[in-house]
Amino acid sequence: MCGCQQDDRSLDLRPEFCLYQDAGCEFGESCLNCPLPICVHDEPGGRRGLRNRTWAKEIARQFVTDGRSTGELAASYGVSRRTVQRALKGVFGREVNKEVLRDG
Repeated sequence: MCGCQQDDRSLDLRPEFCLYQDAGCEFGESCLNCPLPICVHDEPGGRRGLRNRTWAKEIARQFVTDGRSTGELAASYGVSRRTVQRALKGVFGREVNKEVLRDG
């Protein structure tokens, strides 16, 4: 965050003339040492979008690797089966067979 006063921002100071505090965020202790390849603030949807995509990938992993059904995943996460189906479709795209997504 820039340490410039509100009135000073209109001056468009160069970074070396502005106090910058690298406080990081919930994903990294500092911006310069962040584990993410792209800043969460530059991602579509911001923090919420990143969390949703991470959750959807975990759902997909459990679906494929552990062989859990959409009903089991929905019950364990406290969401509807349709929410799990949307998450899987978001990860796999159109290539997901609708019969596979049904609870069987």
